[in-house]
Amino acid sequence: MQVLEQLQRLSPERFLAIYQSLEQQGFGPLDNEVAKHLRFRPQAIRKLPFDQRARTARRILEQSRNAQMAYEILGAYLIKNARTLVTDFLDATGVQHQDGMIEDLDNAKPDAAKIASAIQALDQKYKPEDVTIYLAMCAEQWPSVRELDSAWRQRPAS
Repeated sequence: MQVLEQLQRLSPERFLAIYQSLEQQGFGPLDNEVAKHLRFRPQAIRKLPFDQRARTARRILEQSRNAQMAYEILGAYLIKNARTLVTDFLDATGVQHQDGMIEDLDNAKPDAAKIASAIQALDQKYKPEDVTIYLAMCAEQWPSVRELDSAWRQRPAS
């Protein structure tokens, strides 16, 4: 449940920035769920300030403990805003992929011996808080690669 832990580690401002970056035509990624939770019609949700919608969306994720939905939100953020971070990590650790998408998740695992140097390179090139988010996702995706969970847990909260 690393992605849920990472979600809790995010500052409210950071989560708002992630949520806003995924906005499409005035709607946030979980605005339908927010509307249901608040008993609003879906179109009426746009009348609420974005920060209020983001706070409610985060509360829904945390209360439901929906790791898959949290993973999808964080993954969508990275693919939209930092796809090369994902591809650079996969390339550096020897994971076969197609533009960041991995077809054989069960057999394609990062080389544990290359993880530390890959993270160091990512930290120099990208926002460390984005690297941390990606490491949480990797630790969840590949629980058998203990170096990923260890590296993620040593990161400062963002």
